[in-house]
Amino acid sequence: MELFFDLVYVFAVTQLTDLLLADLTPAGALRTLLLLVVVWWAWVDTAWVTNWFDPGRATVRLMLVAVMLLALVMSATLPQAYGDRGWWFAGAYVAMQVGRSTFAAVESRGRPDLRRNFQRITAWRAASGVLWLAGAFADGPSRVALWTVAVVGEYFAAASGFWIPGWGRSTPADWRISGRHLAERCQLFIIIALGESILVTGAAFAGLRFEPAAVAAFAAAFLGSVALWWVYFGRVAEAAGGVIDRVREPGRLGRSAYTYGHLPIVAGIIVTAVGDKLTLAGPTGRSDLAVVVTVLGGPALFLAGHALFKRVVFGHPSRDRLVAVAVLVLLAPLGLLVPPLPLSLLATLVLAGVAVWDTRLAGVRAGGR
Repeated sequence: MELFFDLVYVFAVTQLTDLLLADLTPAGALRTLLLLVVVWWAWVDTAWVTNWFDPGRATVRLMLVAVMLLALVMSATLPQAYGDRGWWFAGAYVAMQVGRSTFAAVESRGRPDLRRNFQRITAWRAASGVLWLAGAFADGPSRVALWTVAVVGEYFAAASGFWIPGWGRSTPADWRISGRHLAERCQLFIIIALGESILVTGAAFAGLRFEPAAVAAFAAAFLGSVALWWVYFGRVAEAAGGVIDRVREPGRLGRSAYTYGHLPIVAGIIVTAVGDKLTLAGPTGRSDLAVVVTVLGGPALFLAGHALFKRVVFGHPSRDRLVAVAVLVLLAPLGLLVPPLPLSLLATLVLAGVAVWDTRLAGVRAGGR
């Protein structure tokens, strides 16, 4: 059921990629980032709920189907969220967030701590829903400002334990979770994002003449996606869930590592896909600022996010990823002097270097045992 539910978000990630491609300006990037945060928040909230409630139960399945429908409406209206379909977008999001939390509060009767937790969450979702609907009523910068305040409020709500006067706050002890389940769910979302990257690459290549430069750009984009997968899944992904299950407060670590820590990883994959499409569109042309920022910035954002994830889960810095981020930043001035294709090849080499280093470390540790 959860795999079926995720299909809606394949469409959502596609919509976000197209939005960023259509407006490669700082303002456009910030507007897309705001919508990405909303999409991620809607998805990860559901992942937490299914951690506590069995999707095999009929009532939970019906809830997921209803949330799926609302998520589909939200995803379909993403391109016009700042335009004349803002009401549809905000209304679907608010109904999804408030409805899911209300369902969980009702279903958790007999589990008083969990029920109070969802009552607090429902109250916060309803309060932020006012801002979402007010933003839909407003236009232009006012809409963006109101929605930004709503998103920031929702993120800080979780950090504060959804504190409500008279009801207190939720504590990490109220968030007993299966770390392996949450890890698996987030791994599947990473697969969704990487699938969108493959889709963008294949669709762009299909419309080109198969000339050497286009073939080389296609190969670089594909190998870059493989390297992203390898870095994420090579050694860390499976181990992280087990670490969360062993700590005293798994809810706190799960929130930091997945709810918050995975957003830059997903954003980095989407930005990388945009860079791949720009490279395929003109592999031997001139690299403008948009090409440089997406081709180098996407992998850098992914690696920085993954370094943060590893730091949160395992408690030690990931020097190889930080070195790779520094290399990508240092390549930026060169990027304005060379065509997109060699820049893309260099970015892919950096990602491949991290993947090879991870594989080598895994071999060394296996040999030590």
